Amino acid sequence: MKKVVLFNVGPAIPAELGFLETLANNLWWCWNSDAIELFRRIDPRLWTQTGHNPIVFLNSLPQKKLQALTNDDGFLTHLQQITDRFDAEVLHGRDGKEAVPPRDAVAYFSMEYGIHESVRLYSGGLGCLAGDHLKAASDINTPLVAVGLLYRQGYFQQYLNKDGWQQEAYPENQFHHLPIRKACHADKNQVIISIKLPEGPLKAAIWQLDVGRVPVYLLDTNIPDNPPDLRKITCHLYEGDRKCRLRQELLLGVGGFKALIALGYEPPVCHMNEGHAAFLSLARIGHLVNDLGISLPAALEIMPRTDVFTTHTPVPAGNEAFSVELLRPHLAALHADIAVDPEEVIRWGQSPNSGNGHEFQMTILGLRMAQFCNGVSRLHGVVARKMWTHLWPDKPEDEIPISHITNGVHVSSWLSPDNLALFDRYLGPGWWDNPGTDEILDRIVLIPNEELWRAHELGRSRLVRAARELGEKQYNARNATKAEVAQMRTVLRHDVLTIGFARRFAAYKRANLLLKDPARFEALLTNKDRPIQIIFAGKAHPADDVGKELIRQLVVFAHRPAVRQRIVFLEDYDIQLARYLVQGVDVWLNTPRRPQEASGTSGMKACVNGALHLSCLDGWWDEGYSPDCGWAIGHGEDYENAEYQDAVESQALYNLLENEVAPSFYDRQEGDLSSVWLEMMKMSLRQHLANSPLAA
Repeated sequence: MKKVVLFNVGPAIPAELGFLETLANNLWWCWNSDAIELFRRIDPRLWTQTGHNPIVFLNSLPQKKLQALTNDDGFLTHLQQITDRFDAEVLHGRDGKEAVPPRDAVAYFSMEYGIHESVRLYSGGLGCLAGDHLKAASDINTPLVAVGLLYRQGYFQQYLNKDGWQQEAYPENQFHHLPIRKACHADKNQVIISIKLPEGPLKAAIWQLDVGRVPVYLLDTNIPDNPPDLRKITCHLYEGDRKCRLRQELLLGVGGFKALIALGYEPPVCHMNEGHAAFLSLARIGHLVNDLGISLPAALEIMPRTDVFTTHTPVPAGNEAFSVELLRPHLAALHADIAVDPEEVIRWGQSPNSGNGHEFQMTILGLRMAQFCNGVSRLHGVVARKMWTHLWPDKPEDEIPISHITNGVHVSSWLSPDNLALFDRYLGPGWWDNPGTDEILDRIVLIPNEELWRAHELGRSRLVRAARELGEKQYNARNATKAEVAQMRTVLRHDVLTIGFARRFAAYKRANLLLKDPARFEALLTNKDRPIQIIFAGKAHPADDVGKELIRQLVVFAHRPAVRQRIVFLEDYDIQLARYLVQGVDVWLNTPRRPQEASGTSGMKACVNGALHLSCLDGWWDEGYSPDCGWAIGHGEDYENAEYQDAVESQALYNLLENEVAPSFYDRQEGDLSSVWLEMMKMSLRQHLANSPLAA
């Protein structure tokens, strides 16, 4: 049988427009609004149809259109401006240094990266945080390289059946549509690494994805060198099969570090973003002993002092664990490479005095292998120290070596174009370099109320329009009636108080808290003088039937005739939908069961766009709450009875919405503006920019 050869046919990019291809192959464009506009202005409709993917977009343009652009002086001027910025910020950086990461760059390991919706290598908040880390590192010229896996299908796409039950689909990532290239040796051959498994070697090809100045090296096992069962290892993000998941994490940690060494890096510091990457430490020990000739005792002293470990999960069930029976033969196969006895490694991943325990915990391994460990909010630091105190039985709880660094967001990735223009005009064009200075913050109060409100209304209008279009699309996909489809074209209003709730649907996040008293919730939605409307979005884990049931309950409630125009659930929550939401809602709602939210950053993204936060005092809001810029559900109480907690806090939520949130929004004593609401918006902006180390 003859081999099948695939060809991708696209237009020839004229020489005058050659930089468009360079720009499309570096994700720097996705957080720079002028660069986004450069693509969009060519053909706004096609830009949307191609999912904001510049590679697909350029390949879809007619040759005549590209040729016409070579005679468009306005476009060519815009193109040159972006070319100059790219050269200054990426090729040379703001400090004038070349963009090649040094051999001793810091290495960042993560199972997922949420950089842009067109690059499906993420599932949710952990990935988006990792993506924001890379963008910020590029902006401030931090010498950083990142390591992850290149998934053939990635995380699932969500759709609902007619009963509101979540279904999953796994479309293929088309690699020729991604801004990746082969990571090569000096001889131009692609880097291939190998790690040992019980049945033989597992090989992985290395690909490079550029995020501004930061290269991300992605490992791919779907290559002919591997047998079929091993080629599947990099198929799905968070593979459900335990053996495959273990091998994903061995590949990330051990294989990922091998890839860096093969590429010429010698990272002095490595950051493990969650326990999935904890096997990295074993690879580092093996490298110190086998390659650098350092004794094992010395390696065990050096390695923890140069490892950083971030834990994101205060829920015990959320911390990755593997059975010892599954892990032991894999460690035995790696024994020579990691230079440590497998039984010793197993003890590193178990609690003290666990005897012959049958479970190996990745978080415990990460904590043991890093001298610098942190949670992701002040409250999470407290929870993590209490949660893992048994690992240090001789230390009091407040001396457990787990600190906290509260998560943040990369502002320019999430800021609406209207707010960006407003801030440039009133805060000064260089405000993003030092957004927390008193001089910049004092200018926020000088923004005219009319202009701030107008920018916010534009974001809300875009959100309503997007919700209608997405809702119509999802109803058509499930063969809904013409009447149901028509109803989605008019759902929501542009002038109604709009609340957003979007996150992973897990039981502790309590997406159904508003359903505890359905009659009262309906009354809030349909109030004649002070109505509210709410947009829900989010995915449940494929194996989480409890989370899926929460979605179903909301969808069923949304079908009530009285509230159909006031509540929607939008399928397949991704970065694009997240931008619409955080840029358009008036209030961001978060209802976790304290203290189970590690940090949460979606509310921060909404707040930098002028939204107000309404949340339980959990995660970052426990330290970020101020009555000047949002509302707290409860007073930070901890409950032993979950049902009682839900009953109390649901009533508190109804009371806040009815007696404080809605009246503040609709109190329009100054014509069409609410002075109370706008003052809170400015205080919210001031607080969140003050705590943003870098906005660009």
